[in-house]
Amino acid sequence: MIRKIAQVLFTSWAAFWFVAIMIAFSPFTVIPRLISPKLMKFSYFFARVWVFMWSYISFIRFKTHGRNLIQKGQPYIFTISHTSFLDAPAIPMASPVPLKGLGKKELAKIPIFGFVASTFAVWVDRSSEESRKKSVEKLVANLKNGVSIMVAPEGTRNDSADPLLPFFNGPFRLAIETGMPIMPLIIYNAKRLMPKGQLGLKPGTIYNYFLPAIPTENLTMDDLPALKEQVYEKMKLKIMQLDQQNKH
Repeated sequence: MIRKIAQVLFTSWAAFWFVAIMIAFSPFTVIPRLISPKLMKFSYFFARVWVFMWSYISFIRFKTHGRNLIQKGQPYIFTISHTSFLDAPAIPMASPVPLKGLGKKELAKIPIFGFVASTFAVWVDRSSEESRKKSVEKLVANLKNGVSIMVAPEGTRNDSADPLLPFFNGPFRLAIETGMPIMPLIIYNAKRLMPKGQLGLKPGTIYNYFLPAIPTENLTMDDLPALKEQVYEKMKLKIMQLDQQNKH
């Protein structure tokens, strides 16, 4: 009972400061976007400051490995493992380069958060073929403008006992069409701190692991299954290694 009360108090504390800091920094994240897309780097900088401050106050820490693998000036398609709502703040803490993510349109309806997050998200209605087509066009435009994108190839949060859910083709088709390298990003331990279907939070550390980029230049659509399998196996192997390490 005491543990449950403590978790409720901690969750309320963390949620309050998440919203309070978001509101305080919203002008700095939104206004540059409204002036010009070229100012997105300023929006992203303040988004990182927002998450850093929240991390300090909430006792949810982020540690990133492999950041040196990211080459300056090279846009990437980041494929993430997705297990928790805490993946969202983990991403700007992990990536030093501005990026756009593919997000469910339902999130855009959340007051304030949806408006602020629109700076860094391309919203999609997964039930609409037209919406999916337009979202892909926007992602391609961002890549051509030198902005990296982030996609969860599983399509939803993984609440299973398996390291990963099956991947969809979309991110890999996009990589082949644009010739952009794929860089996997493993977000580890977020599920333990905030499992899917629960609003309760726990303090702790989330670990981000970038894996070496996988080139896609000169690939054709015939190579899509092999590319998808290659990314899947690399991400799965890393998660299994981390699971094994944490058993000891």
